[in-house]
This record gives sequence, structure tokens and C-alpha cells, in this order.
Amino acid sequence: CLFHLLNTPSLPSLQQEEEYASFHAENPEWTFNHLAVDYRNGNVYLGAVNRIYKLSPSLEVQVSHETGPDEDNRKCYPPRIVQPCSEPLTLTNNINKMLLMDYRENRLLACGSLYQGICKLLRLDDLFKLGEPFHKKEHYLSGVNESGSVFGVIVSYGNASPDMLFVATAVDGKPEYFPTISSRKLARNSEEDGMFAYVFHDEFVASMIKIPSDTFTVIPDFDIYYIYGFASGNFVYFLTLQPEMGGGPTTGSSSTGREQVYTSKIVRLCKADTAFNSYVEVPIGCISGNVEYRLLEAAYLSKAGSILARSLDVAPDDDVLFAVFSKGQKRRPRQASQDSALCVFSLRKINEKIKERLQSCYKGEGTLDLAWLKVKDIPCSSALLTIDDDFCGLDMNAPLGVSEMVRGKPLFSDAADKMTSVIAYVYKNHSLVFVGTKSGRVKKIRVDGSSRAHQYETVHAVENGPILRDMAFSSDHHYLYVMSETQLSRVPVEACGQYSTCSECLGSGDPHCGWCVLHNMCTRKEKCERSSEPRRFASDIKQCVRLSVHPNNISVSQFSVTLVLEAHNVPELTAGVNCTFKDLAEMNGLVEGNRIKCSSPAEKEMPRIIVDKGDHQIVQLYLKSKETGLAFANTSFVFYNCSVHKSCLSCVSSPYQCHWCKYRHDCTHDPRTCSFQEGRVKKPEECPQLLPAERILVPVNVVKPITLRAKNLPQPQSGQRGYECLLTIQGNEHRVPALRFNSSSVQCQNTSYFYDGMEMSSLPVELTVIWNGDFSIDNPAHNKVHLYKCDAQRGSCGLCLKADPLFGCVWCKGENRCTLKQHCPHPENQWLEHNGINSKCTHPRITQITPLRGPREGGTLVTIRGENLGLEFREIQGNVKVAEVECTPIREGYIPAEQIVCEMGRAETSQYTGYVQVCVGVGECRPEFMAKSSKYYYFVIPRILGIKPGRGPVSGGTIVNITGSHLDAGSNVSIMFKDQPCTYLRRGGLWLTCRTHASLHGYGNVPVSVSIDKAHLQKDLRFEYVEDPTITKIEPEWSIYSGYTPVTVTGTNLDIIQTPLIRAKYNSHETLNLCQVLSATSMLCQAPELPISLARKQEVPERPDEFGFKLDDVQALMALNSTNFIYYPNPEFEPLSVSGVLELKPGSPIILKGRNFLPPTNSGNGKLNYTVLIGDKPCMLTVSETQLLCESPNLTGRHKVLARVGGIEFSPGVVHITSDSPLSSTAIIGIAAAGALLILFIVVVLIAYKRKSRESDLTLKRLQMQMDNLESRVALECKEAFAELQTDIHELTSDLDGAGIPFLDYRTYTMRVLFPGIEEHPVLKDLEVPGYRQEQVEKGLKLFGQLINNKVYLLCFIRTLEAQRGFSMRDRGNVASLIMTVLQSKLEYATDVLKHLLSDLIDRNLESKNHPKLLLRRTESVAEKMLTNWFTFLLYKFLKECAGEPLFSLFCAIKQQMEKGPIDSITGEARYSLSEDKLIRQQIDYKTLVVNCIHPENEKSPEIQVKVLNCDTISQVKEKILDAIYKNVPHSHRLKASDMDLEWRQGRGQRMILQDEDVTTKIEGDWKRLNMLAHYQVPDNAVMALVPKQVTAYNSVNNSTVSRTSASKYENMIKYTGSPDSLRSRTPMITPDLESGVKVWHLVKNHEHGDQKEGDRGSKMVSEIYLTRLLATKGTLQKFVDDLFETIFSTAHRGSALPLAIKYMFDFLDEQADKHNIHDPHVRHTWKSNCLPLRFWVNVIKNPQFVFDIHKSSITDACLSVVAQTFMDSCSTSEHRLGKDSPSNKLLYAKDIPSYKSWVERYYSDISKMPAISDQDMNAYLAEQSRMHMNEFNTMSSLSEIYSYVGKYTEEIVCALEQDDAARKQRLAFKLEQVVAFMSLES
Repeated sequence: CLFHLLNTPSLPSLQQEEEYASFHAENPEWTFNHLAVDYRNGNVYLGAVNRIYKLSPSLEVQVSHETGPDEDNRKCYPPRIVQPCSEPLTLTNNINKMLLMDYRENRLLACGSLYQGICKLLRLDDLFKLGEPFHKKEHYLSGVNESGSVFGVIVSYGNASPDMLFVATAVDGKPEYFPTISSRKLARNSEEDGMFAYVFHDEFVASMIKIPSDTFTVIPDFDIYYIYGFASGNFVYFLTLQPEMGGGPTTGSSSTGREQVYTSKIVRLCKADTAFNSYVEVPIGCISGNVEYRLLEAAYLSKAGSILARSLDVAPDDDVLFAVFSKGQKRRPRQASQDSALCVFSLRKINEKIKERLQSCYKGEGTLDLAWLKVKDIPCSSALLTIDDDFCGLDMNAPLGVSEMVRGKPLFSDAADKMTSVIAYVYKNHSLVFVGTKSGRVKKIRVDGSSRAHQYETVHAVENGPILRDMAFSSDHHYLYVMSETQLSRVPVEACGQYSTCSECLGSGDPHCGWCVLHNMCTRKEKCERSSEPRRFASDIKQCVRLSVHPNNISVSQFSVTLVLEAHNVPELTAGVNCTFKDLAEMNGLVEGNRIKCSSPAEKEMPRIIVDKGDHQIVQLYLKSKETGLAFANTSFVFYNCSVHKSCLSCVSSPYQCHWCKYRHDCTHDPRTCSFQEGRVKKPEECPQLLPAERILVPVNVVKPITLRAKNLPQPQSGQRGYECLLTIQGNEHRVPALRFNSSSVQCQNTSYFYDGMEMSSLPVELTVIWNGDFSIDNPAHNKVHLYKCDAQRGSCGLCLKADPLFGCVWCKGENRCTLKQHCPHPENQWLEHNGINSKCTHPRITQITPLRGPREGGTLVTIRGENLGLEFREIQGNVKVAEVECTPIREGYIPAEQIVCEMGRAETSQYTGYVQVCVGVGECRPEFMAKSSKYYYFVIPRILGIKPGRGPVSGGTIVNITGSHLDAGSNVSIMFKDQPCTYLRRGGLWLTCRTHASLHGYGNVPVSVSIDKAHLQKDLRFEYVEDPTITKIEPEWSIYSGYTPVTVTGTNLDIIQTPLIRAKYNSHETLNLCQVLSATSMLCQAPELPISLARKQEVPERPDEFGFKLDDVQALMALNSTNFIYYPNPEFEPLSVSGVLELKPGSPIILKGRNFLPPTNSGNGKLNYTVLIGDKPCMLTVSETQLLCESPNLTGRHKVLARVGGIEFSPGVVHITSDSPLSSTAIIGIAAAGALLILFIVVVLIAYKRKSRESDLTLKRLQMQMDNLESRVALECKEAFAELQTDIHELTSDLDGAGIPFLDYRTYTMRVLFPGIEEHPVLKDLEVPGYRQEQVEKGLKLFGQLINNKVYLLCFIRTLEAQRGFSMRDRGNVASLIMTVLQSKLEYATDVLKHLLSDLIDRNLESKNHPKLLLRRTESVAEKMLTNWFTFLLYKFLKECAGEPLFSLFCAIKQQMEKGPIDSITGEARYSLSEDKLIRQQIDYKTLVVNCIHPENEKSPEIQVKVLNCDTISQVKEKILDAIYKNVPHSHRLKASDMDLEWRQGRGQRMILQDEDVTTKIEGDWKRLNMLAHYQVPDNAVMALVPKQVTAYNSVNNSTVSRTSASKYENMIKYTGSPDSLRSRTPMITPDLESGVKVWHLVKNHEHGDQKEGDRGSKMVSEIYLTRLLATKGTLQKFVDDLFETIFSTAHRGSALPLAIKYMFDFLDEQADKHNIHDPHVRHTWKSNCLPLRFWVNVIKNPQFVFDIHKSSITDACLSVVAQTFMDSCSTSEHRLGKDSPSNKLLYAKDIPSYKSWVERYYSDISKMPAISDQDMNAYLAEQSRMHMNEFNTMSSLSEIYSYVGKYTEEIVCALEQDDAARKQRLAFKLEQVVAFMSLES
């Protein structure tokens, strides 16, 4: 409820909610079976197990009829209700097998499974049982126990003869008892004996067919399942599913262990055929994409509709049959295929097929082909006759079977979610098919052709599937009824509202949906206003509104540009349009035909194009219709910002109109802003830019200029600075002055550059040319300067001379380093340079040789690395020897100076080892050019010894390990298995591995050989290729999404696989997991996970696309076709508790909750292997579907709980197992204190840090924080409100007991109601007249008293007064009250007068044509006020005995609840309130304190504990203390807070007087805040005392202030009894203190004082969130409000009867209504409500102080007003339409008012049903009442008060008396004059 009020949904979603409806099974066993809808009125009939329901169209139950369970046994035939049965009886459920509407007799046929299948006939209106025939065998349709294998069709024959019922049923192995198909009589009279009798029956033939018993010998479990039936034309058709009879006796028999093959058929009979000679049976099925669909699931007969009819070549009104089939012909209940197809058959074509067959059979061709009925093949007999369309068979050639299958047209197939039901109808010529599925969804399919079916929507219709066969439309076809076994749902036929754009709507494919253009919504045409007018409703996607705008882009600095919008497909827009730029601006559009002119936003509305979002912003431009206020078309509009571009090229290449100002270095949309003509650039060629340059090489530390080619370089103008080059070297900027030679050349001046480090021999550096300080010249070619160092990375002569010749590096011999020529100090012959005279480096060196061993045969590639190994290949060609053997260098492997690769020649057997030797140079070898290695190269003899494993699969993939010696020698290895390679993987000295390929020669042994370089190693090693492994069984065939559950795999040859892997593939993602081989025939795998993205929280089982094994290279098992492996949803755990910590005692079990703990596998529930660790200890587990019960191990302390199952590891939280605390209390306090200090310290640090960071933050952050705060405040508020709601109710109920109820005595109570606000009224005192006049006046008043007791006079007096203009409302009330005080002692007479006056009032009301409901609504007459007073007198006893208690409880509860939270002592607002106006709408932090109070009248008695808040003012604290001390003392007998002072007693005799205002009061600006307990820092458990007020206190300002602003100023303490109207004046206004101009506040500043701070506005912004507190408060008080209303509105109360006055007055009003012929129950109801609840109860509820001695504060008053308002609403008959703008008090009780209203109605009807009260009884009761309160008022004083009105209007009254006949007779005018004389006599 809480959330319901918070998120009142927007209308569309509300509508949708209403459209869906559902009805759930009352009992999980009473599953639903059948459904029928009355097309005349839309009522829904539902056949379920043991019940038949009649539901309204919106699925509310109207009637239910019980059909079971009952004592029965299926073997009892005839059933036990006919004769006793020897079988044991058990309570058996009654399954509903058939539910048919018999419209003609207005009854429902409901056939069950009990008693061999008897039927009930129920009246449609109320399911009254009209008949239940059961005593003949025809009454037993079939004992079969399934609901889906029976079908009935009622056939009508015009009006004369009764209807017939064709029944087709499975027989469940009892063919002798039950015909499988028969036609029966459907008698008009439901109790008739002949009901269900066969239409025809003699000893040879009957209108039925039984299954021969021979058939059962062939197929023991043969049966025919009837799926669907219908009548069309002259025929009745049934669709069946039945086992196929094979050729011989054994084929097809289930005894052979082969699976039974089923076939689907259509059976046709003539309606009028009594002997069933017309029986023909045709197989049907459907083939789609080479898959046969032959198992019928459901079917439905529909019309074709013109679009489908064209493609089927039939007429639009022809019947077509939609059917759903499953794949194949085998019914496997276990792993039934999910693959199903929807097909369509033309009934005409089926009939033609039958006609052809009949014609051929009557020509004697073929056999009767009906194996199940005629076990032998009977040939057709020929006969000469013409067979037309309506041929109904003869007793020859019948019944007949057709062998050739009729193929339906496949429309749609689905392999994943099996289709289970179908229904169709034609809408606007489209054939629409609705298909239910196994998972509970409904597919909506539009069938436009025999091959064109479009599934346009899928909806989830029921919680758990599958959807049952029976589906039905509502009578208007707006809804579809679908059901599962436990839920019946009403689904809208269309959900157009879900589409939000025209293209979505019209592209959805739903023919119901069209686009309502100006309302911008998707809807049916009939729901769109004025949809028939042109272009207001689009039904084709081409008719969607298109909008184009010209220009479609403008610069952000252009404002109010005229835009021309061209709109296509718009309706006429005479109502006008607005153009809206999303979030920016809205303006009027000028419509000219289909063009609309708008202007772009003005300057202040323009968007800022933010730089980092590129140079433009796309804004949607909407057209908004003024007629509907909705946007109906939109297009993109671009605001571009040229100034974002900072370079010329990006500026002029922008797709928008941007120009570059060369001299201003600026991009603009307006070229006129460029300073001069030649400065404007429009084309990239004209931009100032650097041209591509060759590599710019600059050696470090060499002074050198850099010259660059360019074009269009601007000449700096006066005042502009010149050119500079900007180089960024390793992050540092270097600015170098530059010289512009002309517009095409610039030079960076002489400078030297440097970079750090020797890791890079050259460094490319960014180069930018800039001018005028920061105007950069574009560098499109990204020219860079390359700085280089010769000596970096060139430590040897060879590397130096190898460098790029352009670097100019030389090897300086003297210094042995690489350097620039000019840096080498020695004469020229001291350096070596590339291509110079001296270009040959001396002293080559060898540093590394690989490999170091090789075979003697040679062929090894040896790699030699070193220094100065020549600069050209020719220098080392032929100059390399390894261990004295020639090694030929290979050109591809040569790296100048660094590396030589050479191929070894053959070594002699005498050669074992040697050095590597290289000579550099051409010609003879000089010693300085010679290099020799320090390591030796060895010749070895590699050998092979063994191979393992010795066998592997013929598909290859085995990793083979070959052992031997020296297998790591040489450079190249190859392994051959006979003549095919084995891929080499790795090797070591004693081993090498390779991977086998698939065998080319099939199974068998192959020889293995190894070659290392040119050495061929031979040994008799063999490898055997064996048959690939196979897999025969996987168990279990399921896992969970996350995998890692054990799977046992059985197969062959599994042990030849080294690392078997199991794999799954889903959505083209593959996952693998490991298997462990146990033997050749079995292995244990961990299931792979299903690669589902977990973002898609799946709740349904999924099948992987592929599932199989990766067994080396065996491809056949990668994806197994034979497996139905399925994945179930993962178990999901809930957290242990909200906080994540669960407190436990040792030994108590831990319950982990969640779902999917037991996967719903086919073989019963699958068991998963769970491990739960508490800390690191496992615990014993018991598993159920939603719980894991874990016996917790013997631990204490905090332990993390970890649950593991499959591949999931989840920690639901921490358990805290506490034994009785081992810590001492002091230790705990110490730790807590230390913790508190630490937290305090952290908080302080955080606050300080927050302060700092907040100052530095940007406005953006501040906004963000405000939003976050806001969010968390909303959340917190809701959470708090909810928590409070739960706790407060309990506290209140427990607190409110035992308080005595301080009722006022009768006199005070009546005075407060009769004369509200007047404390000492004259009628209570003796008459005050001067002594000398006493006698006359008394005489006069006695006479006047007699007149008042004269009915004629009194009525005349009242009418005359009421006729006077000057006689005000107030006077009327006063007179009525005074008259009642006089007549208190004569209540019979008073009642009589009252009835007269009321009767007059009613007559007047009806004459003046007022609405009769207004009677007694307002107090405008004496009669109405007298009525109130009359009830006031007569209901006092009822108040005291009954209604007072709940009213007082409610008052106390409100007061207590309000005082629980802060109450502003000035504005009267409170945190807890029922009234929005009196709600503190901000967060106020407060704490509850307990203070110990000393009893003011008895210092010695024990201290009283009082709960107060630290934000209470001192006056509020005094009030709370007084309330606690004088809990059961009436308010008027208590001490007054204003007379007492509050004294705080601290230790050692210190005492301090606390006051609302004193010297310490805080004043900020012109606001002064009242002192609260927090101000004085009063701690918890402080000691307080109330002492009589002192004249001055030591801390008061001065005497005057104290008295002036003492609390009485804010909550006035006078004993208040005024009416609620004067309450407003009593809420203390915040008047500034006159002298100082200071305004006083307590918790909230009154915002009417205009100085509300900015900060407050922020909190105001969300003040609505605090309205949830109203809910919390309402919830807390709900019980008390309910109690009060229930007491008032019930006729029988705890031991006391309904007050006679109420019954009497209500009867009187009913009489009056009868008299005036008012029969409208609403008017009567309203009169009663106005007379009692409105006139009396509302007054009492709003003002409990009229009844009790209490004090009512303004906040309590506000809450009581809300309750009173609710009370009035409950008595009203008018409907309240609520919206989000309704007042909060109406919304608050909106949910309760309907039930209260029903109480009121029940109350009024109960009263009217009570026996009437005789006048005699009533008079006795009135006399008793008068006697009890005889002398409460002073009659003389009352008369004197009344007389004052006579004095005022004497003439008019006398005049009236003289005109009245009855008064004249009694000479009343004269008597009155006597009275006047007495009263005015001056003695």
C-alpha cells in the first residue's frame, strides 16, 4: 500500500493493469480442465477438478458448483451410486472431461470422471443442478481419467426436434463398456430418462462405434485420443491421435520393445447419420523443411478471411482448420521433442479428398483401410451410384479409412518452446492466430498466406505453463482467455499501447494497431478521436508523419532564424502547432498548408555546445499539436559551433558553414567578422600550412637551423608577434625564434638540441610553427624533427658504420667510439667511415653459438652472433669453419656486423669437437680480421629408444612422447609415422614430443622414424591407430547454468584419450571442462557452464546449441545429436539478513533461503552437490526446493558462510554465533567507548575534510550532491516511515490500557454541545432580576412557559422567527438550544414538535425544487439544530457505555503518536500527522530522552519516568510531565503548566530553572529561537521537578519578558471548548515582538515571513517526500479509527442495544420518504447520514472535549478533522474519483473508505430491518430520559433568554397568531400580550 500511493502510475500503465486479469486455483490439486465463454454476455465457465466455476468477464467468481471429491473406485461398473460395489472405495477427485454450452436450453453440460463419467446439467445463470442422469449405461460416457481425450459437439436440427450430442472419448481399455464415438439425444428436460440415449439403437446397428477387442490383442494399450471436434455444414468432425496399427500382428506392438508409432486423423460423420455408415477417417499431418510433424497437439476451426483465402484458393467465408503438431510420430513423455509446427487445412480440400476416396471405393478400388476397426483388410465393393458432396454412406463400404495423408500448409514452426493450443479469428480481413506454448506464453501470429505467417508478438500469459488446449475469446473479441493447470488469465488481444513511435506501431505487424497521429499513440482505430478524418489515423507505415526542416543546421550564435518545416502525412492543423526544441524552447508555429514556419531559439534559450562533445549538438525539433498538447512529429536539428575548431584545416573541413579568419586565428560561421577580405579562408588549400618535408635530421648538441617549406603563411600585422618554432622534447617545450622568408618558407633559427638517455639512437620530436604567441600553423603532414646521437646503441665499429649514412657517423679509433666526423679530433686516417677509404672494422669477436651440438651427417644450421662480423655478405662468404668443418653461410640469416647463419657440412668420424672460426674480408685472411670462439662445438650421435603411448585414435590428436639420447642436438627435427608427419612440439636431451594426425591408412600399426637435420634415426618403433572412442550414455543429462556438476560418461575406447574435455556451445560461445578417465568404458566429467550472459537473468531451462566432447581430434563427438542435455537455472541464494549478519545461538541450524535448489528434472528432482562452509568447517545439509538447512558446527564468534554448488561460490553473509558473552561488562563498555571515540574522531576528521573539499568543488558537484542527498533522504524517509509503522502500533496498543476515561457530567456535556464556547451560560444560573420586579417577571415567565408548552404557539413562534430577515443563523441555533433546555423535562412533547418541524422542512425543501439530498445538510433552520440537540440528549448514555471508549482511545493514540516526534510549539506542525497542513516537511534530528520527575505535590514519592524529546521547548516538557504525573486525572483538576516552573536538579544540590526564553536564548538576525532541552544540553535520565512559578529567576531576562512570552502565548491554556471554526484563530501566529521586531521560532521558521533562505528552498523542493509520514501515522492509528467507526456503525454493542432514538428517527425519515414518493435509495441514505452522522457524530469526533475532560492541541485537532472528514466520506453515497491532485486526506483513506461505506450501508439496512418502535414504547423511553435529567437547567433563565426574541419581534408574532385559525380559537395572541405586559411593567 505504501508504494502504491507513492508511485501512482501514469494512466496508460494503469489501463494495461486493468486489462489483464487472472483467476488462480483455490487448491493446487483442483487443476483446471476446460473453459467455455458465453458469447451472448461474456460470462466465463471453467471446468476444474472438483469444481465448476462461473466467472464474470473480468474473472471474478460469481458462482461455484462442487462436483467432488467423492467415494469411488474406477473399477466399479456400474458405479456404486447404482448398485453396491465390492471394490475398496477411496475419496476420488472428479476431473472435468467435457464442458459444453447448450445455448438452446440455457444450460451447461459438465461431464466428469467419477462414476464412469456421468454428466451434470447446470443452469447457466447460477449453476443450479438441473439434472444428473446416472442410472443407465448410456449415462456413463467413459471412465477415462484424463481431461484432454474427450470431445463433444452439440448439433442442432431446427426448432422442432431436440438437439443431438456427438461424444467422442478415449475408453481407457474398456471398449466393451464405452463406445469410442456415439451420437446421443439431448433431451429438453434435463431430468428426462432418455437423456444421452443413443439416437438409434437396435440389435444390429446403433449410432455408435466401439473399438473391437481384437485390436487390444494387437496393441494392448490401444486408445483413440480425441483432441478437437466441430460441426460444419452437414457434417461433424473429430480430430484424433491414435496408435498406428502395423501390417502384421506383431509390428507396431509394444511387446516387441519398439516404440509405438502414432498418427493423427480427422474423422467425419454426417449429422443425420444414425447408423454411422458415413464414418470416414483421414490421416493428417504437416511437413515443413523436411521435418514431419505428425502428432496433433491442438486445433481450431476458423474462417479464412479474405487475405488468407486468396492464397488457399477458397472463399473468405470458408472454414479453415488451424492445427498444431509436434515433430515425429512417437509420443515420448520423457524427452518429448519441443519442436512443433502450426499448419492450416482447408476444410473444403479435406472434403474433396474424402469424396475422391468414396468414389474410388464405390468403384471397387482398394480396401476399407481401417485397421483398428476391421482387423482384416476388407476390399471395397463396387456399386453404381453418384457420390456428391453430401453423400452419407450406405451399409456397404463403411466405415472407411483413407490411407493417403492430407498435408496441411505449414505456417510457422518453433523448435524451442512447444506449442500446445491454438485459437484464431479474422480481424479486418487478416487471419490472426493465437498459439499457447509450453512455457506459458501466447504467440500472436498474423497469417496472410499459406506460406506467410508473421509472429508479431509474444506475451507471458500464465506464470507456469504449459497452456492448456481450451482457449476462448471474450464476447467482443477484445480479450483472450488462456489457462494453465492452476491459473486462468485474461489477456488483451492487442497491446498497441506498448509501441511508442509510429514506425514501431505500424511495423509491429499487429493489424489491430494504428497510429493516432495528433495523440501520438498507438491504438485501435475506434479508440482514436476523429480517426475517420483524413490523415489523423495512420494504418500503414508509409503514412507515418515525416518532417524535414530547412535549414537543418544553424550556428549557436544565430538566434531567432526562421525555419521552414515541411511535414508529410499530417492532418489539417487548424488548431495550431508549437515548435519545441527539446529542453530548450517552445514557440508558436505558423501553418501554411503542409509547411510550418518556426523560429530558432532566442539567445537566452540557446544550448551551449560543449567543446569536448565535438562541434555540433543534435537537438530534436518537435511539432506539438495545440489540440492535444502532444508532440506528433520530430526531426533532428543541428546547432553547430565553429569556434570549437582551433585549426584552419579542421575549421574549413567541417561539414557546416565555417570560415577561418587567418589573421584572427579564429573559426566563425559569419565571414563578415574576419578583419579583412584576404584573411578569409574557405578551402583547405588556402589554409596556412607546412608542406611535407624529407626527414629533418638534427644531431644533438650541434647548432643548426631548420628550414621548412610552407604555403599561405600570414604576414603578422602591426601589434602581432612574429614566428617561433615549438619543439616538445621528452615533454619539455623549447621555443626557438623563427624567420618568415615569404609566404612559403620559414626557418627556425640556429640552436642546438639535446635529449636524455642512451636507449634511443634517434628521437622523433613534434614540431609546431606558431606566430603571434599561440597561433599555430597547421602541420597536416605531421613533420617531425629527428634528433640523433651517433654513440647511442652503437658500441662497436660494425654497428657504427652500419648506421644510416645520412647521420654522418664515423668510428673514431683513438677514442674507440662512434661520433660525428667533426668531433673526432685525430687526423683523417684515425677514423673509419662507411664507404670511405678505411671502412673495414678490425677485431671481430664471437659472443654466442647455437646449437653447440649436432650430428656428424651435417645439415645443422649454426647461428653465430658477435661484433664487427663484416658489413657485407661477401666479406664472410666461405670464411666460416665450425670444428674444422666447412659451414656455408646463408644469405637470409646474415645480419651485417651482428649475426651469421651457416649450414654444416659432413664431419669425418675422427672429428669430435672444435672451435668456431670466422675471417672477415675478401681474399687472404689477416690476423686482425680473424675471430675464434671461446666455446667448442661437439658432434654427437642421437638415438631413439621408445614411444609412449603406443596407440591412439584413428582421428589423431594424440600427444606422443619419444625417448632416446641427444635428441636436443641439431637445429631441425621431423618425425614421421610411416609416410605422414607427426607435428613436432618440444624436445629435451632424452625426449621429444609430437602430435599425431588422422591416420591415412585406417586402423593398424605404423613404423615411427625421427630425423635430426641430415641424420635419420631408425629403430623398430611402432604406433597403433585404434578405433575412435564412442559415447553411448551421459548421465545425468542435465546441469545448471554455471556447470561443474558431475556427469558420468559411458562409451568405448575412452582410455586412449589423454586429456578428454567436455564442451558446450551456446550463442556461438564455447565452454570446456575437464574429464577424468576411469576405465576404457567410463569417465567422470565436470559439466561445462552454459555461456549465457548473466545479465539476462534466465528463469527457464535452456538447451545448448551443441553439446559434446573434445577427445583429441575426434570430430564425431564434438556435437552429439543423441543427447538432450539441458541446463537448469542456477540456484540463487538470498542474503542471510538485510544487514548481512545473522545472529545465532550455538547449535541452532542455519537456514539458507533461495530458489532453484532442486532442478526440476524429468526423473523427479535432480540432486545437486552442495557444500556449505561456516568459516572453514563444512556442515551437514538437508536440501529442499527453496531452503538449505545446515546443522551448524560447534563454533562461536563471527564466521563467513560460503555455499558452493557446481561452479558457483556465494557468500550469503556472516553468522555471528554468540554464546553468553565471555567478555565482562566493563570490557564491553571499554571497547564500546574506545570505538565511539574512534568513530567520533573519524567523523571529526571527515567533517574537516568534507569542509575543505566542498569549498574547492564546482557547482556541478554541489548539484550532484543535492540530488544524491535527496535520493537518500527519500529512501531513508520511506524506510523510517515503514519501520515506525511496524513498531508504533504495538507500542500504542500496549500504552493505552488502563487509563480511566474522564467523561464530563451530563450538564457540562450538553452545554458544550448546545452552547459551544460559552463557559458560564445564564441557563445554568438563577434568574437575575431586581428584587422589586421579581414577582411580575416570574409570573410573566410562568405564563410564557405555558405558551411554549402549547404546540400551536410554539410552531407559530418558530416559523415567524425564521421568516424574519434579521433572525441570523446564530440566533436560530441559540433559539433551538434554549427551547431544548426548556423542554428537557418534556421530551415527548419536544419530539412531537421536532417531527412537525422536520416534516415542514422536508415539504419546503421539496417545494423549492432543491435537490432532496441537500435536506439537513446545513444548519439553516431551528429544526436542524433541534435535531442535533435531541440526539445530544438521547445519546449520552450510548456515548458513555459504548462509543466513548474507542473515541477516547483514538484521541489518546493521536496525542501520543504526535508527541512521539517533534511538534513545533509555534506553528503547531508535527513530524507525525494525518494532516498535510500540519506536517513538518523537513528532516529534524531529535533524540528521545527519559527524565525522572519529582511529584510536585509529594517530594517523597518515587520519581516518575517521562519520555521527552531533546527538541521539546520547556513548555512542552512541562506539559508532558504533567500528562505523565496526572495520567488518570481529568484535565480541569490538574495543575497548569503556566503556573509552574521547570527545575533541573543536578548533582550536589545545584538547581537551575529552565524557561522558553531567558538570557541564553539564541537570536540570529531578527529570529529568536525558543529554548529547547538540547539548548540546555540536558542529558538522558536527568532529574526534573515542577515548582510553583517564582517571580524572577536567576537566569530570566526580566520579569516582563517572562510573563509576556511564557508558553501560554503559544498554546493558550484557557479551558477551551470552542467549535472547530474558531480553531484557526487559535493557532498562534508568529507575531514579531513589538518592541524589538524579533520573530520567534521553534523548529521551523514560518515561510510566510518573506526571508526564507536559499538553503531552505532546496529542502522545500522535495518536501512532498515527507508525505509518506502521513501514511505511517495513518497505519499506526488505523486500528483505533476502525474500532471507532465499527462501534458507531454497528447495531449490536457489547451488551447494550441500539439507542431507540436512532431507530425512531430513521423510521420517521423513511415514512417521510414514502409519503413524498421518494424511492431513490441514495436520497434515503443521504437523509439518514445528514441527520445522525453529520449532525451529531462528526461534531463529537472533531471535538472530543465536548465529551471528555481533556485538552486538545492544534495538531490533535488537525488529525481529528481528517478522521471526521473520512467519517463523512464514508457516509456519502457519491463516488470519489481520485487523482494525484486530490487532497492528501482523501488519498490517505481512499483504500479504506469503500469498506467503511459498506459498514454504513449494512448499518442502515440492519436498522431498517429491526422491528419498528411503537409510540408507546418511545414515549416511555422519552419520559424516563426526562426524569433522569429533570433539573439540569434553570428553566426560568432559559425562558427569559427565549423571551428576549419575543421582545424583539412582538408585533410580527402577534400578527401571525391572529392569522392562524387554531391560535385564534385558543386566543393565544391575547395570552402573549399578557406576558408582554407582565414583562414590561415598570413598578
